[in-house]
Amino acid sequence: MMDISQVTPAPGPDLLTPDNCAVLFIDHQPQMFFGTGSGDRTSIINSTVGLAKAAKVFDVPVVLSTVAADSFSGPILPQLAAVFPDREVIDRTSMNAWEDAPFVEAVKATGRKKLVIAGLWTEVCVVLPTLSAIAQGYEVYVVTDASGGVSPQAHEHAVQRMIQGGAIPVTWVQVLLELQRDWARTETYVPVTDVVKEHAGAYGLGIVYAQAVIGAHAAG
Repeated sequence: MMDISQVTPAPGPDLLTPDNCAVLFIDHQPQMFFGTGSGDRTSIINSTVGLAKAAKVFDVPVVLSTVAADSFSGPILPQLAAVFPDREVIDRTSMNAWEDAPFVEAVKATGRKKLVIAGLWTEVCVVLPTLSAIAQGYEVYVVTDASGGVSPQAHEHAVQRMIQGGAIPVTWVQVLLELQRDWARTETYVPVTDVVKEHAGAYGLGIVYAQAVIGAHAAG
């Protein structure tokens, strides 16, 4: 039973913070985008890059991975690589990244228990490592708008399967703002609003308008 005397103004343990999560980008590659039909591919690219910049702003550990880059799927999305120009990209043969030893070792090296995952396709290269990571004790947050499947049905069924397995669906803006969580955190205020203005569509335009009309420090 709840003890109201113990209620305090403190964040819940389920919230993402810069210190408790890692972001995994799986198979954002040309051939995978060619087969994506669950949503607008330009929007998925935009969400993916927005998520990458969110991770960079807060210095969240990132793991980049591709599948069969040289023989089938092509290189990692150039816009994503540009955010992390010095980061190693782990190429695999397995559709399930969690069956690839270098990938799992890279995840373990982050020391984080909460994993934020985005990738292509949702029904294969996202669902398989998500369920595998959950089975080994990780908490997984799936960024649905930075992921895509071969059809709307494939994407939605994969998301539902992951939810049933214990994963938590989120969007890239949700991740960004959950990491910021307080506009009084001035050290990340400008970088966060810059990401919003560049990648968050009408929300970003709203900040441009607010800062032009109200002032440079108008809250996001």
